[in-house]
Amino acid sequence: MVASASAPGSHVGFGTMKNISLHVITGRWFMVFASLLIMSTAGATYMFGLYSNYIKSALGYDQTTLNLLSFSKDLGGNVGILSGLINELTPPWVVLSIGAAMNFSGYFMMYLAVTRRIPTPHVWHMCLYICIAANSQSFANTGALVTCVKNFPESRGIVLGLLKGFVGLSGAILTQIFHALYGNNEAHLILLIGWLPAAISFVFLRTIRIIKVVREKNELEIFYKLLYISLGLAGFLMVIIIVQNSFVFSRAAYRGSAAVVLVLLFAPLGVLIREELGIWKSKQEGLNDFSKFQVVAENPPAIQLPTPPQAEKSELPPPLPLHAKAPTSPKKSDSCFTNVFRPPNRGDDYTILQALFSLDMLVLFVATTCGVGGTLTAIDNLGQIGKSLNYPSHATTTFVSLVSIWNYLGRVTSGFASEILLKKYKFPRPLMLTLVLLFSCLGHLLIAFGVPNSLYISSIIIGFSFGAQWPLIFAIISEIFGLKYYSTLYNFGAVASPVGSYILNVKVAGQLYDKEAVRQMVAKGLTRRAGEDLSCTGVECYKMAFLIITAATLFGCLVSFVLVIRTRKFYRGDIYKKFREAAAAAESEMVPPRTFTNYRQTLTDRLVV
Repeated sequence: MVASASAPGSHVGFGTMKNISLHVITGRWFMVFASLLIMSTAGATYMFGLYSNYIKSALGYDQTTLNLLSFSKDLGGNVGILSGLINELTPPWVVLSIGAAMNFSGYFMMYLAVTRRIPTPHVWHMCLYICIAANSQSFANTGALVTCVKNFPESRGIVLGLLKGFVGLSGAILTQIFHALYGNNEAHLILLIGWLPAAISFVFLRTIRIIKVVREKNELEIFYKLLYISLGLAGFLMVIIIVQNSFVFSRAAYRGSAAVVLVLLFAPLGVLIREELGIWKSKQEGLNDFSKFQVVAENPPAIQLPTPPQAEKSELPPPLPLHAKAPTSPKKSDSCFTNVFRPPNRGDDYTILQALFSLDMLVLFVATTCGVGGTLTAIDNLGQIGKSLNYPSHATTTFVSLVSIWNYLGRVTSGFASEILLKKYKFPRPLMLTLVLLFSCLGHLLIAFGVPNSLYISSIIIGFSFGAQWPLIFAIISEIFGLKYYSTLYNFGAVASPVGSYILNVKVAGQLYDKEAVRQMVAKGLTRRAGEDLSCTGVECYKMAFLIITAATLFGCLVSFVLVIRTRKFYRGDIYKKFREAAAAAESEMVPPRTFTNYRQTLTDRLVV
């Protein structure tokens, strides 16, 4: 018998290429790329300001009705508890497929309504359509983003910042694709954000899944490469928006800019494929460690290896001492209701009810309601704010794109910076959240006082602040309440957004705007006819509303600081210790120690008779 193995540099056949390809598309890093693409089209809800004026004029809505439609969008986009519960029971591809179907059906019905292809729907019909469409975003977030956090638990802040950053960029990305495909037809914008995100989700249904965590030494380095590529994409979008605002672009020019966007969007694929190939090579080198051996034997005698005595004894339980009592039946576990108010230590896995009824969650919920609710009100009303302050019509596209880009920058900055500050200096994330809320007040005040040309600066501040809050909020939830039920708790944290939007957008901004618009009509001696939209001009349209929003945001800062005080001891400790231990245990399972038994088995497998 002769045993031999082929040299490492042997010819690579079709079977090997097939195995390499399979390894790449089923790896953790290709899953990250798929998640980036899904997230890059999952922010259609942030583009409402781009087509809200079209809906308002096409269906004859006043501002209160339009803000009610906006609230329905925010409600659907952030109430994702259903998607979280589904994700607890089913694999991620089920969640993604449901979300894709909801996205297309909701936006397609809106498209049919505004283009008069169906009878004019009631207001509650439109609210239902946009709520269903926007709710698909929570399914995309739960299916892709939550899965990535579970696959990279020690880099959760970076993962959240990067993926949420692409959600922030999605508005600018979709705007470029829209102009390249449909020109300036706003009705077709609604159609685009209906079919494109759904198509991408369906393509990567089986790619997104939970993968066993094995930490790699260069994991952080790879995420930084993805960050640099995304910064290049954001920088290009910023430049092209400025150019498009200064010059008249033809359809061909828009197609050229969209092509560059797509190239930058797919650039991470090269980095991640290279990394997956490196992992493949390392695995093959490990398997070929014994390939240098050649064994020549003539009828070799059987080798009888002594069995360790511990292995034989381990099959039987050790005898009980004479004085020991016989084991009793296990104690009946408490029901999920009896331990609601007896939560574990921070950082351990809370049950859903323990987390929902905890004081930490209540404090975080109130702070999020005030902070996110205020910035979301500004984003949703950018079109009407610009129109009331007599900005040119094309400036609305600029405002929305600026919010999109700085939304991205806020997300990646808070995600990466909070992770670095936490690991190096034990700087708590709740304190960073407090500072972000305080910074957003500056944008609200600029809108309230209508400083000339300040809406461009306000768009930057509001976009950055809105984006920076989300990675911090979601990371805080995962750190305090654990990852076991993160799919559900993640979506419960997002519920604060529509609550704040309803209070500050519908009840405050919408009603105060309509009140001022009616006053201006009366002063002009005009009467509003049925089906006519209601418009207001001047600084007073939003002044009082954004002064109230500023006060609410300051209250949110104080509440957030309460969470800083409550969790200061927790963030001084090592909150990632258990994840490092779990990753080390997983690595030891995948790479067993090379004992003599391992050698014998490996050599036996390689014998060629």
